[in-house]
Amino acid sequence: MASVTPAVRLGKWFDEITLADVPSVGGKNASLGEMYRALSSKGVPVPNGFAITADAYRRFTDKLGLKGVRGRGAQARRAILTTALPSDLEEAILAAYSRLGGGKDVAVAVRSSATAEDLPEASFAGQQESFLNVKGRAALLDTCRRCFASLYTDRAISYRADKGIDESRIALSIGVQLMVRSDLAASGVMFTLDTETGFRDAVLINAAYGLGESIVQGAVNPDEYVVFKPTLKAGFKPILQKIAGGKELKIVYDDGGTERTKSVPVPLPDRERFAIDDAEILTL
Repeated sequence: MASVTPAVRLGKWFDEITLADVPSVGGKNASLGEMYRALSSKGVPVPNGFAITADAYRRFTDKLGLKGVRGRGAQARRAILTTALPSDLEEAILAAYSRLGGGKDVAVAVRSSATAEDLPEASFAGQQESFLNVKGRAALLDTCRRCFASLYTDRAISYRADKGIDESRIALSIGVQLMVRSDLAASGVMFTLDTETGFRDAVLINAAYGLGESIVQGAVNPDEYVVFKPTLKAGFKPILQKIAGGKELKIVYDDGGTERTKSVPVPLPDRERFAIDDAEILTL
């Protein structure tokens, strides 16, 4: 992506990002970069994307004079949402979006990734906004501003005040990533150990129909599958446990509707069967 000067980088593609870039792109984008770099070459199809850097955020918010409104969330949010992004930043975002979709307006996820250098005790997970099924240039720029503004929600400001975090040390990066059509199939979360016991020889998989936000938000009771690693490495099919969850709802695209996504009921026969089959469990 474009840069203003060698010292100010507006964006980075996932294949450029490592964990060393956390101060620039935040933990979420750094992890996505590591996944893309490490797994794509192994045949794992990680969707591509790019990160809008913390430097880009600072240039935008410094221009708005937000340092003078620290702690006044509504005023800061209003300033961000009613001001156009700097023209060079807009151009960089739209050029990357065009390249990401091969010139087409594709659906992307737009996710906040807070940066706070040297603050290992702080966790910003879930505090800032993310948007799914963002499609089109105007919608992308709008959701980027909304991500920036979400750093100034009352909840986020209160958390930083409670933790004694200096506002000047906080910035926001944004990840823009291609979406796969999990709304037409299933999605989930996979852990490389048993989350309850810490047992490291097991893989724990949660799965449900539709987009993964239903699991992340706790809106559904997903399926649970457990795989034993040592026997899997030996060439066997060691699925130790399969528990069917309720899966009453699924989140899908709301193309043509008033929202980007919507929740719909899952038919009873689908609820009673597993969201993914044994071959898919073992592939994961």
